[in-house]
This record gives sequence, structure tokens and C-alpha cells, in this order.
Amino acid sequence: MAVGLGSCVGGIARYVVSRIVQTASRSLFPWGTFTVNVTGCFIIGILYGLLDRHVAMSDGMRLFLTVGFCGGFTTFSTFMHENTLLFGARNLTMVAAYASLSLFAGFLCLYAGRFLAKI
Repeated sequence: MAVGLGSCVGGIARYVVSRIVQTASRSLFPWGTFTVNVTGCFIIGILYGLLDRHVAMSDGMRLFLTVGFCGGFTTFSTFMHENTLLFGARNLTMVAAYASLSLFAGFLCLYAGRFLAKI
């Protein structure tokens, strides 16, 4: 139940944030998906950093926030679809930039979240 509810909330948040960011960017680069994916990495980094510090969190809340919310908020399938569309349009430079930047920023945000949660 916790995972399903968290996924529902995360999915709605993903849609809203992604649309706002993509509309504001007015770019072919998928900034909306990029933003939710790196933000999700930061959030899950904070959550696991807190858990590393043994901050009290029930199993239900942990599942709601990590598997549910973060799982629903971030989206690897959309990331792959957007790369496929860019590849199909023969925009190989943007495919390379999007994939590389997403991985680098995702790792950086996850690490930053864990680091901040441990301070």
C-alpha cells in the first residue's frame, strides 16, 4: 500500500514538474525529464543518507518515500524514449549530451544528497 500510494504521488509530481520545466525551457533538449531524474537522485540520496545516520523511519515510510515516491517521480523509460527520439532525428550530439549529463548529474546529486543528510 505504501509503495502504491508513494508511486501515485511521485508520478503526479513528475508530470507536473516535468511539464512546467519543459514548457519554460522551450528547447528540444528534454529538460523536464532531466530535472525530475536528477532531483529524484538528490531526494533518494538525502533519504538514504538519513537512513545511514540511523534516523528513525518506519519501514512503511521508507518504502513510501524511496520505492514509491522516488520510483514514481523518476523515469528511466521516458529517458530512454527521449534518447531514442533524438537518435531517430539523427541528433547524435544531443543524445550523447543528454545521456552523459543525466548520468553525471544523477551521480552528483545522489552523492550530494547523501552528504548533506549526514551533516
